[in-house]
Amino acid sequence: QVQLVESGGGLVQPGGSLRLSCVASGLNFSGYTMGWYRQAPGKQRELVATISSYGRMKNYGVAVKGRFTISRDNAKSTVYLQMNSLKAEDTAVYYCKSMHPLEADYWGQGTQVTVSS
Repeated sequence: QVQLVESGGGLVQPGGSLRLSCVASGLNFSGYTMGWYRQAPGKQRELVATISSYGRMKNYGVAVKGRFTISRDNAKSTVYLQMNSLKAEDTAVYYCKSMHPLEADYWGQGTQVTVSS
């Protein structure tokens, strides 16, 4: 079965940095676009970033562009989200997602990121 296991969430001060990881299993990782989404309290889930199968194309949500960087290591079946210059409004549960035109989307369990002083 497909499983996405996330790590790296936690508490960080405003202006700080955090790196999230998502390790995938049960799928041919390099064939999937991967993405990060987040859901803050009282808000709907929103796109953070996506990355194409071999990292050639990256897309970012407006709120994080210039501060966050998505990357992937297909040999490790892992997608990363480097978060810099964190703001309180970045506080959310961050979810990893796999996407393929011929397969179902899969979601990770979510990892909490809290930005607070």
